[in-house]
Order: sequence, then structure tokens, then C-alpha cells
Amino acid sequence: MRWAALLRGINLGKRQLKSAELKAVIEGLGFTDVKTLLASGNVVFTAPDARAEQLEAQIHAALADATGLKSEIFVRTPDEMNAVIAANPFSDAATDRPSFLVVTFHRKPVDSAAVEALMADYGGPERAQAIDRELYIDFPDGQGRSILHAPLGKATRDPVTTARNWNTVLKIRDAL
Repeated sequence: MRWAALLRGINLGKRQLKSAELKAVIEGLGFTDVKTLLASGNVVFTAPDARAEQLEAQIHAALADATGLKSEIFVRTPDEMNAVIAANPFSDAATDRPSFLVVTFHRKPVDSAAVEALMADYGGPERAQAIDRELYIDFPDGQGRSILHAPLGKATRDPVTTARNWNTVLKIRDAL
């Protein structure tokens, strides 16, 4: 079965991991058809049927053993990545400014009511919507100037996530 693994916080600051190292870790687990994407902690591979939680734990442990790097891992199947793309509530942003549309990946469903309540009171230019285990955020002025990050973190009550812009989401899907 094909899988995509998204590693949290790779190649940010001192958390450096070369694509060749990541590929070697995944191949060391016996997984095949391994391909890394964009040197930012994205890898697709073929592995035996397993539960996502098992794969996440295996990759986490192997990465820590091989490199000393401890990163949260989020895995998705091709069907799940296709569902993420199909569910996008901000198709205009995906077309007009795909690098400013961000999807945060979570392990559990995001509290959509909390996100809706936050956004109703927020008043900024950003838009956000939770759908299942993903949170879609449109940053029309870019992420760097946004003050939405901290309030969204509190609303979702999930400190363990990883985010990818729309361009990267599409590249991961295509690599699967």
C-alpha cells in the first residue's frame, strides 16, 4: 500500500534532515518505492498494510535511532490525500494564491465548532475551516503577518500538527 509521511518541523532552524537521510531511514524499515519531496520532511513509500499509528510510531523511532531527530509523523493514504484535496473549502485561494493556502494535518478530527466560533469573532482577512482531521487556512496576506496562529492553536487544542501549503499538498498527492 502507498503512504505519504509528513514530518513536523523538518529543516527549520537547527532541525536539519537531508532528503537522502530521510530516504535511508524509510528504506531501512523495509519500505520500497521511496521518494522524498522538497527537502521539508515529505516522503512517499510503499509499505505492507498497517495502521497509520503503527507506521507513525515506526518512522518516529527509526528516525530518532538513525539521526537523533525526534519529529512527529503524520501518514496519509492516497485516498486520504485525495479527500483532503476534494474537501478544500477555499478553491479560489487554491487557484489564485496556492502558496498562501495552508492545510494543517492533525491525528484526530479538528473541533470545527471551535474554529467557526473563533473565525466569527476574529475579523481578520484570513479564513479557516476544519474538515475532519485537517484545518484549511487561507492567508491572503501571507502567514508571516498573520496573528491567527496562536488563537487557532487554542481553538483546535492540538499542539501536535504539521502544515503544508497547497502546492506541496498537490505534489504529495501526485507523488503517491
